[in-house]
Amino acid sequence: MRLYSRGQLILIASATALVVALLAVGLGVFRDRPGDTGSVQTIAEPPDTFELSTSPRSGVLLATDNGQYSADELETMSLFEARNDGVVNISTQRIGGYTWFLEPVPQEGSSGSGSIIDSRGYVLTNNHVIEGATTINITLADGTTLEGQVVGVDEETDLAVLQFDPGDRELSTIPMGNSSSLRVGQKVLAIGNPFAIGRTLTTGVISGLGRSLSTSSNNRTYIINGLIQTDASINPGNSGGPLLDSSGNMIGINTMIYSQSGGSIGIGFAVPVDTARRVVPDLIQYGAVRRGGIQLDPVQLWPQLVRYARLSVDEGVLVSAVQEGGNAEAAGLRGGDLSDPIRAGNDVIYLGGDIIIEVNGTPTATLSHLWEALEDTRPGDQVSVVYIRNGRQRETTVTLVDRAELSKAQ
Repeated sequence: MRLYSRGQLILIASATALVVALLAVGLGVFRDRPGDTGSVQTIAEPPDTFELSTSPRSGVLLATDNGQYSADELETMSLFEARNDGVVNISTQRIGGYTWFLEPVPQEGSSGSGSIIDSRGYVLTNNHVIEGATTINITLADGTTLEGQVVGVDEETDLAVLQFDPGDRELSTIPMGNSSSLRVGQKVLAIGNPFAIGRTLTTGVISGLGRSLSTSSNNRTYIINGLIQTDASINPGNSGGPLLDSSGNMIGINTMIYSQSGGSIGIGFAVPVDTARRVVPDLIQYGAVRRGGIQLDPVQLWPQLVRYARLSVDEGVLVSAVQEGGNAEAAGLRGGDLSDPIRAGNDVIYLGGDIIIEVNGTPTATLSHLWEALEDTRPGDQVSVVYIRNGRQRETTVTLVDRAELSKAQ
């Protein structure tokens, strides 16, 4: 074994360190990273509100004119070709029962449609399409079926947001327009999957605006305001799909039909896209919509009740009861006499409470008006409430709570 002197060892160690340093520089180990200032970089936090990431391919190119199509036909064909890829089919499974060994038995659930609104795989559809589902399958335009997850639901507007993993796919999205300037007679197009037979396109016009209809979810009834009425056929399976204007922008979400036979009779309804613009960010960020609420049991007046109770007003919302310690009680609102209830159908009503006739400047002749007055509010907002007590008009201010946390006020 060869022995080295102390000086030789120092020389060899120094040379080795120099070679390692040169190799490191050559390999870029010590190379400055872009923007490296020698201190820890701060990464900006995500924005407080969710922003959609839409497809850059949002334009509509006119279909090739070979002389056999009219201008209107070319426009319709172009819109379908441009937007079809952004519409998905949704099918669900539910638990149909249990075996003797308590194993769940899956059964086929409902089917519907949806719009891809974000390139990260977010899909906008109806709540009733996926309500109660244990499995959600999302089928893309190319026939690929992927599993979807519920991101958030809003029973009050019958809207829901789902998400699937797009992988490395470049998704086509449906751009959101606006519904504030719609007019009766305006041309509209509906893309969906009626009767689960495949993608179809129906056309028509807006036949009415500002409609209000009731919908039920989890044994509760909600009133959806501001619906778009159209004569474009909306059949079972179209639910959740987009209602488009002639520019290819989504102006509504097809939701329901009004029919005595169960089939389409030319009267369909869509939730306006401005409503979706308000609720989608909350659904993605919180899983639910954060609306303001008042902790009371409201009862809409009707002629028989007015006559029976000998009320001084014909229209308004009766405060049947207030939640103990809630915001209605804190604002001075009073409910009815809990010791003397009456029954109307399946509802128990307590008479003698205040009658709300206006909230934040919106007359509240009906429950629909009350929800409309609170539609754009948030927990913590303050609203003015005008009410009748003992025949006299009064006013108070209520600090709203989260409507999703309201409990039965008795």
